[in-house]
Order: sequence, then structure tokens, then C-alpha cells
Amino acid sequence: MLRNILFWILAVIITLGAAVYQKKTGPTYPVSGSVEIDRQAYPYELIRSHGGETDAQISITVSDTDVSGLLIYKRFNVEENWTTLTMMREGDNLQANLPHQPPAGKLQYVIRLRKGAEEFTVPADQVPVIRFKGAVPITILLPHILFIFTAMLVSTRAGLEALAKNGKPRNYALWAAGLLFLGGMVFGPIVQKYAFGAYWTGIPWGWDLTDNKTLIAMIGWIIAVIAGRKDKSARGWVISASVLLLLIFSIPHSMMGSELDYGTGEVGSSSIQQ
Repeated sequence: MLRNILFWILAVIITLGAAVYQKKTGPTYPVSGSVEIDRQAYPYELIRSHGGETDAQISITVSDTDVSGLLIYKRFNVEENWTTLTMMREGDNLQANLPHQPPAGKLQYVIRLRKGAEEFTVPADQVPVIRFKGAVPITILLPHILFIFTAMLVSTRAGLEALAKNGKPRNYALWAAGLLFLGGMVFGPIVQKYAFGAYWTGIPWGWDLTDNKTLIAMIGWIIAVIAGRKDKSARGWVISASVLLLLIFSIPHSMMGSELDYGTGEVGSSSIQQ
């Protein structure tokens, strides 16, 4: 009983750690930092993902009313001139809206702050890229997230069970494979369809990393489950599948994800980490 409790606690810690790392290192996680104006630091957080049919509001808090701002943007991977918008002040906030894009469309943008003769580019060291997506119903998105997270948790628990002497990981393996199938291979494509207009952009139709890593993890667990039919412990296969899923889902979320080709109007997968 104690071992079981300890293993579940360890599985939760490992899974949460991997999930947080994946989210914070992904290309859709906001770009954050601060800009210093007259020895006053102003923190910012610039979004890199926007869902729904509305424009994407970009905002930065600057209490100094002598500071004005411009929002400068262009379509990503398109040879065109930059568009400049004047940011409007709402209290302490300077804000402007990036125009809505079709699903998987991307814009790159920066903020240019000005006080007197001084100018400040935000952020100073990179150009954020924001990806637009369609609205995903909560009735689809929530089961997808729950099934995927639970699959990661049970997969990790199965691996820990397989490491234990006299461990019996068979049932955990079956649950891990089933949950991963529901979350990644059933609800995953539906989420993809709502968000980017295509059920599947991984192999053999594309190189979407999210789709492909789900497929690889699924294959790993299918092999482990099949191996367990002859060898009820199949400890080596379970450990391998568990480690594989953990490594795969530690890859930053949405890396090499869906991207609209403005020239053809087709949605493919990005070849770079945006």
C-alpha cells in the first residue's frame, strides 16, 4: 500500500514537471520581460496564440503618460511591408489590435515605445510570432486535455511499476494505451480540425510535430501492450513505452505546428520553431 501511494505521488510530480516544462518552452507561450524607461521598469507579456474570430489585442502597461506606442506587424513568411498602428491609451495601458487571421495564419510583431527623442523596441532581442486558430468547443478541448494528461500520468505510473521488483504493470499499460488513444488519436484530430481546419497534418500528409509525436507514442504503447499478451509483465517494453511518452511529450507543445501558407491558402506544418 505504501509503495503504491509513493509511486502515485512520484508519478504526479514527474508528469506535472513534464507538462509545465512543455508548456513554458513552447512557441505559443507568451514572450515576457521588461523595458526600462527613465529608470522605471515596465514588465510586459506578449501573446503568441489567439483563438476565435476576434482581433488579437496587444497591450503593455506603461503608467508614464508621456510615453506613446506603436504596434508594428506583418504576415509571417510573407514578403510585404510592415504595417504600423498607433496604440491607444486606456488608463495605464497602451493597446492596439492585430487583425484576425485565418486558422494557422501567423503575424510577427513588435511594439515601439517613444518618450521624447528616445525610442524603445519591445521586445528588444526578438520578434514574437502569434498564431491564430479557430475556437475549439470546451466539450472537445476539455476531454482532450484530461485524457492526454491522464495518459501521461498512468504511463509514468506504469513505468514505475515495471521498475519495481515483482511489479505488475499490465493493467496500467492497458489504461495508458487506451487513454492515449482517446486523447491523442480521437479527440486530438477533432481539436486540430476546429483549430486549424485539418484533422491530421502529421505523417503521411505532413510533419506537424504534435501529430507525429502522438503517433510515435501511440505506437510505443501498442507494442508494449501486444508484448504483454505473451509476457504478462513485459517490464522492458512498458518501461520503454513510458520513457518514450515522457520524452516525446516533454518536447515543447506546438513546435513545428500547423502554419497557413498565405500563397496557396493551404495549412501545412512549420519547418521552424514557431
